[in-house]
Order: sequence, then C-alpha cells, then structure tokens
Amino acid sequence: MNVSDTEIIFAILKKEGYERTEDINEADVIMANTCSVRDNAEQRIWGRIEQFNLQKKSREGVIIGIVGCMAERLKDKLLDTHKVDLVAGPDSYRTLPQLLRDIRPDKPQINVLLSHEETYADISPVRIDKNGVSAYISIMRGCNNVCSYCVVPYTRGAERSRNPRTIVAEACGVYHDGYKEVTLLGQNVDSYHWKSEDEDVDFAKLVEMVATTNPNLRIRFSTSNPQDISDALIETMAKYPNICHHIHLPVQSGSNAMLEKMRRRYTREGYLERVAKIRSVMPDCGLSTDVIAGFCSETEEDHKDTMSLMEEVGFDSAFMFYYSERSGTLAARKYPDDVPDEVKIRRLNEIIALQQELSLKSNEKDVGKVFEVLVEGPSKKGDQLCGRASNNKMCVFTDNQHIAGDFVNVKVVGCTSATLLCELA
Repeated sequence: MNVSDTEIIFAILKKEGYERTEDINEADVIMANTCSVRDNAEQRIWGRIEQFNLQKKSREGVIIGIVGCMAERLKDKLLDTHKVDLVAGPDSYRTLPQLLRDIRPDKPQINVLLSHEETYADISPVRIDKNGVSAYISIMRGCNNVCSYCVVPYTRGAERSRNPRTIVAEACGVYHDGYKEVTLLGQNVDSYHWKSEDEDVDFAKLVEMVATTNPNLRIRFSTSNPQDISDALIETMAKYPNICHHIHLPVQSGSNAMLEKMRRRYTREGYLERVAKIRSVMPDCGLSTDVIAGFCSETEEDHKDTMSLMEEVGFDSAFMFYYSERSGTLAARKYPDDVPDEVKIRRLNEIIALQQELSLKSNEKDVGKVFEVLVEGPSKKGDQLCGRASNNKMCVFTDNQHIAGDFVNVKVVGCTSATLLCELA
C-alpha cells in the first residue's frame, strides 16, 4: 500500500512542477511515506528524520515532511519534538502542493483529516518500480474490521471502494505502458464492493473484469481476509488462466482464544475450511500468511495451536512477527501486553524455524515440475535471471535469451527454502 501511495504522491506533485530525484543531496523536499503497523517501522522513521535534518542544516530551504500512517497517528509528536515542516495523512495527499506553498520557518503545515470518500481514483500514479514489469493498483482504502491489535482503521479510516471502471481503465493503461502484471491492493480486498444505479460489483466480479481486459495481463491481489474470501472468488481464480494461483491469507494465530481476543471474526476451524475449499478448486494454489507470536496473555497451548495449524496447512511462506503494542488500539486499551519479551522472541524463533521447514517441503514437491515464469530481471547474485511462477514462488535460472517482462517456461531442478532452482524447459 505504501508503494501505491507513494506513486500517487509523485503524480500529484509532478502535476505541480516538482521533479523526482533519488539523490537526497539534490532534493528540496524530502518526505518519508510511513507505516505504523509495526513498531520497528516507526522507530526507523525517527532515525530517518535525524538524517533528513542533516540535509536541512547543510542546505538552506530544505523542507522535511512525514506522510502516511505515522503522520496520522503521531501528528502532535512529530511537530512538537522533531524538526518537521509537513505532516500529511493518507487522505490528504491532494493538499500537498498547497501545504508546501504555505510552509514558513515558524509555520509547519499539517493535514491529517480522514475521508469517507477519497480513493484517488482519478489520479494516474507515477510508477516507481525498477523493472517496469509489475504495477500496483489500489482498489480501495481503509478497513472496517478493527482487529484489536491493528492501527489501520485509525490511520486509514473506514473502507471505501473505487469505481470498478477506473480500476479496469488503469489496468488497461499499465498494460499499454508495457507492464505484464498488476496487483490489486486493499487492506481487505475481499470486502471490495461498488454499488451504483447501474452496477453492483463485488471483488470476485472485479477480478473477472480486470482479467478479461487482456488475457496476457497477469492478475494478483492482496490482502485477503479469511472471513470474507468467497467461493465465487476462488472459482473465478480457477476459471481464468491469467489470474495467478496464489492467495495471501493472514491467520495471525491458530488458537481460537487468541483469534477471539484479536477480533479476527473467524475460528481455526473456519480458516481450515477456507483452505480446504481453495485446495479443492485449485490444488496448485500457493498459500502464504501472517503470524503474530506472543499476543496478549498467549499461553504455551495457544502457541502450540498456531504451530499445529501451520503444519496442517503447510504454508509456502509467511510474514512472522512478535506482538508489539500499538497505542490507541483496542488491545492497548483493554488487554495487558503481558507476555515477556524473551518468551515472545523464543516463540517467534520456533515459528520461523517451523516455517523454514514447511517452505522447504513445499518447494521440494515442485522439483521436476514446469512453471511459466514472468521474468523480473537479474537475480540477487546477478549472474542469473529471476521471476515468479503463478503460485508466487521465486524461480532462479540461467538464461541468455530473455529479458525482464518476458514469459518463459522453466523446469525446477532443485530448491532452497526460499527459491526454486530452475533451468529453461
């Protein structure tokens, strides 16, 4: 979401005559687009602000701004305790040009008003990806779930969906510009819903509309919610070859007690039923997840429930964290953060070790298979190419014939827990 928002910000400022630079020593305006979901992300930003101020001290007229979720959540602290000229929340990007014009040495500017309508649907983002292969399209903003640990509803506001016609038009535009893949973005894409006098479009219908614009354009989406992912969406994914067979389905915990305390609105059994449905319709579908270790009053039995669910599902990959309390959330107000840090870290390390085993087992099952891969560019080592299969697994292979943006068939000949080692098929 932050990448998508950054592209919107660049588009707004470009229209006003600003030029983008990646050299901080050239920038007259230095802004950080921030996330508040994890505490460590916020802590990094405090350090960045100090770095930005070095530029301000060495060059006259430099403006420093903080935009995004952290700006929304910590607006007063940003202005009171750090030298920041601009604070702008996720729904106020259209006002950035005016805010910048109004800044004075003794007059910082702030706009953190949340909106019930803003979707930036009419703005064509300035793409900032390096390879020109994959583009992000934001289909909705905000979230209505109010999970007890999460700050998103407070920093991004209530859910509102974009007009589907603007989404389809943007998908057509990025394909025309040479992109081969789009990722539809939302805090909970499964709750996307657009209703007008002429249309009633849910997420399954939207994905179908985008997929049918061009059979050569790959479609991905993120993030799904276990309580909302529908049979219709799963069946739509199976129907169209250009919709990638991968679902990121955050579980957070395998314990019903923790899920209830997290306000996740599904049970362990309900989650496993959705996984069973996905695999009955798409046996080859990749599954990834999010897991939180050490949530409020989590017991060893709760932790074991999470480990056993991970084993039962056999996730391909996971984003794994230990719980960090976020001020202003329901959990911070209602539940004590009473699991000791050393216990959180130990449980997280156990989860990470298990997922590495599961990832390796999953990848080993793919040895000998042939996948169509969209080439993203050189691998990290630089002597091979890399790209993702439909199931979102990273493939690395030697190839002197193709370039980024090409589709190639590769055969898996080996693997690590993170990568499929391939050769041209």
